[in-house]
Amino acid sequence: MKAILVLAGMELRRMFVSPLAWSLLAVVQFILAWVFLLGLSEYISLQPQFAGMEDPPGIGDLVVSALYLWAGIIMLAVMPLITMRQFAEERMNQTLLLLTSAPISNTQIVLGKYFGVLAFVLLMVAMLTLMPLSLSIGTGLDWGKLAAAVLGLVLLLASFAAAGLFLSALTRQPVIAAVLTFGFLLFLVVLYISGNSQGTGSEVLVYLSHFGHFLAFMEGLFDTRDVVYYALFIGGFLILTIRKLDDERLQG
Repeated sequence: MKAILVLAGMELRRMFVSPLAWSLLAVVQFILAWVFLLGLSEYISLQPQFAGMEDPPGIGDLVVSALYLWAGIIMLAVMPLITMRQFAEERMNQTLLLLTSAPISNTQIVLGKYFGVLAFVLLMVAMLTLMPLSLSIGTGLDWGKLAAAVLGLVLLLASFAAAGLFLSALTRQPVIAAVLTFGFLLFLVVLYISGNSQGTGSEVLVYLSHFGHFLAFMEGLFDTRDVVYYALFIGGFLILTIRKLDDERLQG
């Protein structure tokens, strides 16, 4: 476990050595802050219409859930940029051989890199969560819905990271890894849209798409089936990545 944590720390520090990580944090936070302020402004403007309603939507429905939904959509394009360098750049710089020849297993290598990416993801989610938390100063928040939104976004991005890690292990070009990851994640979104379309709708397609499970969390619903789906998704891609490195070590 110590080797995994050491490798995860090294990967996290390596991300912040380059300006890419800082630029992504700044751009994502700026866009989401803009979305947050627009949603808050719209919520305030709708207050007169809510006055006559028996059960008006709260700020958690119109501002908080929408913020995390937009975060999931934006990270669909950002996560491939974060994961593309994990193995593809190592292979391109011919440093992957040095890493795999170290006295650590391929499982430790994959988990170390994955936890490094996951630490970066948790940092982004924590910075995002400061925005809805600021609303607790002047209004009542639905803490259960906020917790569900945070958990849903973390699981979604963790699944993005696992898929990106595997696809990065398939090539030596970071750009190709990013394109492959974005294309795969977009395909899963298309599965959700196809599963909900009229005439060709299918519950199987909705279940296979990670966004169908993510939207349940945005509604404040916690279903163990959604958690199991993400656990299987993440575990499956991590196992595939380990097997890929095992095959390369045997061939080498």
